[in-house]
Formats: sequence, structure tokens, C-alpha cells
Amino acid sequence: MTSNPINLAVRFLLELAALAAMGYWGWQQSDSWLRIVLALGIPTIAAVLWGTFRVPNDPGKAPVPIPGAIRLALELVFFGFAVWALYDSGATTLSWIMGVTLFIHYIVSYDRVIWLITGKKLVYKESA
Repeated sequence: MTSNPINLAVRFLLELAALAAMGYWGWQQSDSWLRIVLALGIPTIAAVLWGTFRVPNDPGKAPVPIPGAIRLALELVFFGFAVWALYDSGATTLSWIMGVTLFIHYIVSYDRVIWLITGKKLVYKESA
């Protein structure tokens, strides 16, 4: 289910929403010029970490290969921070929507989660 185009589109939209949530949170942290630095800097750092530390054989090149369990932890921190950032910024309903959507996404992507934890891809047998 991980490679289903709809699931991949949802994941991409969740990644963009997470970056936007981080930027929004950064903007809320100051009333001075620092708000621009935080609003742009936090999502930029998060995106660089997201794209740099990857699991070999995951779609795309892995500039810095890491074990699957560490990648899963990075994803949970990335998305967890985004959900918390929305909540902390006062966007409680959006934080719940994003959190529930992420939870459902990871359930639907159970085969990828298992692969990240064990390193073994699930093999589906065709029915006769």
C-alpha cells in the first residue's frame, strides 16, 4: 500500500503541511525581525534533515544512509513537532486533524513501517 499513488500524494501533502506548520509556529514566536528567521529557518532545517538522512532503497537517493528505525524516529519527530507546533500556536483543531491524518497514514503504510523497523519488505502472495 505504501507505493499507492494516492498514499504517496497524501504523504507529500502531509510533508508540506508539516513544513508550513513549523513556519507558522516560528512566525508566532516573535514580534521582531527574528520571526522571519524562525519562520524560514525552522522549516528549512527540517527539510534539509528530511532529505539528507534517508534509508537506502527508499525511493530517491540517500545522501546520508541511516537505518530504517532511525529514519522512522526522525519522521515521528518531524511530524510530531509539526502537530505540536500547530497546537502550541492555537490551531488546536488543525493539530488534531493533522495528527489523526498522520496516524491513519502510518496505519495504511504498515508495510513501510514494518520494513523500516525490520529491514524486510513484505511479500504478498497472489491468490489462485
